[in-house]
Amino acid sequence: MNISELKSSFINSLEGLYPSEEIQSFFNILSGKFLDRTRIEIALNPKVEVLEEDLERFKDAILRLKKHEPVQYIIGETEFYGLDFKVNKYTLIPRPETEELVEWIISEFRFSTEVINILDIGTGSGCIAISLAKNLPNAEVNALDVSSEALKIALQNAEFNEVRVDFYETDILKAKTLPTGVGQTSRKYDVIVSNPPYVRELEKNQMQPNVLEYEPETALFVKDEDPLLFYKAISHLAKVSLKPNGQLFFEINEQFGEELKAFLKEEGFQQIEVKQDIYGKDRMLKCLLQ
Repeated sequence: MNISELKSSFINSLEGLYPSEEIQSFFNILSGKFLDRTRIEIALNPKVEVLEEDLERFKDAILRLKKHEPVQYIIGETEFYGLDFKVNKYTLIPRPETEELVEWIISEFRFSTEVINILDIGTGSGCIAISLAKNLPNAEVNALDVSSEALKIALQNAEFNEVRVDFYETDILKAKTLPTGVGQTSRKYDVIVSNPPYVRELEKNQMQPNVLEYEPETALFVKDEDPLLFYKAISHLAKVSLKPNGQLFFEINEQFGEELKAFLKEEGFQQIEVKQDIYGKDRMLKCLLQ
């Protein structure tokens, strides 16, 4: 079978399950991984024969896609902020909105000549922490997560992207203090950032099967009765762990921006700013501890 025939077969196999543009995207992603060929190379060389072992890999991918498994889990990687990251069932697949949060932080410190101490809470694949470490040369970055399996992937991602991040296994809901860093007896942070679980259980019916059935629930969902649970825990710890004028950054549920602003104001945070994502939804928040 040549590449052109493979492409036709692939599209026909998934037709009706996904939009045509998404099926095309899947084929391009899998071709890059399995065949090491770009979309342009395939268009220019449609008659190239595909090895039997590669056909088997596509067959397996089709079966998994039919079960709505995310293509990122099928190939075991994704791209975030221009960097490559390993992902698996223990890590949330990074979203474009989170890239905007990273860009907001980088824009605040891009020209800083001072050491910037950063802590990422709920790091998952390490995408936030590693992207900040890669793009802020003066940053010293710590990151924590409750999942030991997620931290294994995060460590691999840091090594692959050639950055130093110190990782810690910590349950933020039980923590009395925040980690200070290797060799440090005490440390306060310039920046604490978190993309914590913020999707309420009642919002599950609005989500796609590829998310509900495959991505880790602990990284996504929070109980309906306390949607700000993680933000409250993090902000309490941030009050004693941020330097004067230290900044707290959150990714947020669009429906709770005003409620979170009111809570943080009561906690003593100032200059609270909510920012919209590319879809026009309240998605990020920044505040200052004076």
